[in-house]
Amino acid sequence: MNASSFGNLQIKVTWIFLLLSLVPLGTVSVFAIRTANEVIASIMQNQLENVADEKQTLLERWLAERRADVQVLAGSPTVRRMDPSEAAPFLSLVEAQYGVYRRFILRDEEGALVFDSRPPLDAEKAYRRAEREESLASGVPAMSRIELAADGRESVFSLAVGIRDEADRLRGSLCAVISTESVLKRVLRVRLGATGECYLVDKHGTFLAHKSPERILRESIAESGSFANLADGSRKGGVYTDYRGVEVLGASRPVSGTDWFLVVEQDRDEAFATAHLLERNVWIVIALTVVVAIALSALLAWYVASPIRKLSEAARILSQGEFEKALVDLETGRRDEIGALCTAFRHMADQLKDRQSLLETRVGWTVAELEKTDAKLRGTIEAAERSERLAALGRLASGVAHEIRTPLTSLKLFLQSIQEDVAISCETSEDHQVAMRQIARIERTINHFLDFARPQDPVLKDLDFAELIEDVLEVIRPRANQQDVEILKDVAAELPRFRGDGRQLAEGILNLLVNALDAMPEGGRLSIAVAPGEMPEGASAGASIRIDVSDTGPGIDEKDLDRLFEPFFTTKAAGSGLGLTILKGTIERHAGTIAVHTEPGAGTRFSICLPVIPAEEDADGKNPDSRQR
Repeated sequence: MNASSFGNLQIKVTWIFLLLSLVPLGTVSVFAIRTANEVIASIMQNQLENVADEKQTLLERWLAERRADVQVLAGSPTVRRMDPSEAAPFLSLVEAQYGVYRRFILRDEEGALVFDSRPPLDAEKAYRRAEREESLASGVPAMSRIELAADGRESVFSLAVGIRDEADRLRGSLCAVISTESVLKRVLRVRLGATGECYLVDKHGTFLAHKSPERILRESIAESGSFANLADGSRKGGVYTDYRGVEVLGASRPVSGTDWFLVVEQDRDEAFATAHLLERNVWIVIALTVVVAIALSALLAWYVASPIRKLSEAARILSQGEFEKALVDLETGRRDEIGALCTAFRHMADQLKDRQSLLETRVGWTVAELEKTDAKLRGTIEAAERSERLAALGRLASGVAHEIRTPLTSLKLFLQSIQEDVAISCETSEDHQVAMRQIARIERTINHFLDFARPQDPVLKDLDFAELIEDVLEVIRPRANQQDVEILKDVAAELPRFRGDGRQLAEGILNLLVNALDAMPEGGRLSIAVAPGEMPEGASAGASIRIDVSDTGPGIDEKDLDRLFEPFFTTKAAGSGLGLTILKGTIERHAGTIAVHTEPGAGTRFSICLPVIPAEEDADGKNPDSRQR
């Protein structure tokens, strides 16, 4: 074959290849561009629908939270007392802390003003409308229509609810004025490019909340495609013209319990910017493909077939898992596309081999993790069953204690009346005193039962640990002196301010000290230390007050440590087994932890960590305790 013949054949093959490749390519490109536009439009519309659903849910939840806030405030003792000197700082603090409420108005049952956090200018009309729309006696917050504020820069609405005293009599009403600006900032803010926006309108299309304040309650979308999309509930997707005369994609949702509609929109040009970029890139790819096709068409017939067969055979061998054999005949010395393809195939085979090994390793890890998870699940189920048994035990203890207390009280009164009304001998008097002591002991045991069955919530007050520890030591010091036990007390001078239930904590610490004395009948050393510290690992991080109670007794048997805090477990012949259980419940209700460290023959140490809680702000402006607000 001479050069002329080869040239003519190359031209023919080139033209045939170009026709066979470019026609399908052009068809596919047009279809791809059209499909891309449809897909992007669908994606953008779905995104807008999802954003609309999300904002609808958030807004309805936000409104429900505001209604709940107003009901909680109206039911608080500070507001129910209708004392402006108490209500003013409380409501002002709520207004400042939440950043949602623009104004609070408190009125008595006659409608007379008790307290107003702002001058009565911008929300008086909204407050009266809220009162008319729903009876305040129902206890359900009445919501007003959205009105334009006096400054004209925002719109507001109000929630009004009746205030009732302990006898369920109407004492007055509380109105909270809320700015829609907080709705825009907290709920309706969206991230949809530079042109995406979310706003509120009423059923007539009038703007209720918008990023442009000059439109609020002054302009309407009634003449635009936005309103048509809003009014036609069956309409889905599509491009329409909004209130600015700009083509947009949008979605809308009604807000439950109001006549509001939430609208989410984005300009069409920005939404389809990706599609335009894709269309341009497709045409660039088509042009490059034509150039490459012309260059490769003459060599395709004899330059490609042989390496492709080798690659096909290598792929078949590779599918059987013989990685090394599949790479024997591949040509990797060529520097063209075939060489690159062979190199890529070799690289792919190496990666498949590595991934198969990694997969086998991960399968082993997964099995181990499943076994670990199964063990944790079994532990959780056992803990749940144990909690259920303890709850049933508590109910049983409460019932038994109640059934015993009534006849025991009668018996106690009977013995007291015998002592007062009948002259008895000295021997009988001693027996009488023994009986009375045993009754007192039974009463203490019953009280332990009741404390275990019906634990009381702590009454939080500022605590002075130096005074609390000294009060507890006064109780046990006579017994300690009798047993020749040395008491060491170490209370740090500077302790963080702490709020807790002094009675419950004192009873718990006293129980620890009594247990320590029981462990040292022949004398020893009892230590109690109070100092600042940090919460232990595994608990909520932060500062704490640490209380350590140590003794030099024989220690606790290792087999008893796991059951130490279980109800009714005791190693003492006269113990009820509830002291440490009640102590642990008290510490947990204070969000603290308790740990025990023991060494046979060297004594035992109980460590209590109580998290420091910021104290509530008093009249002098100290830091508030958020738990009591």
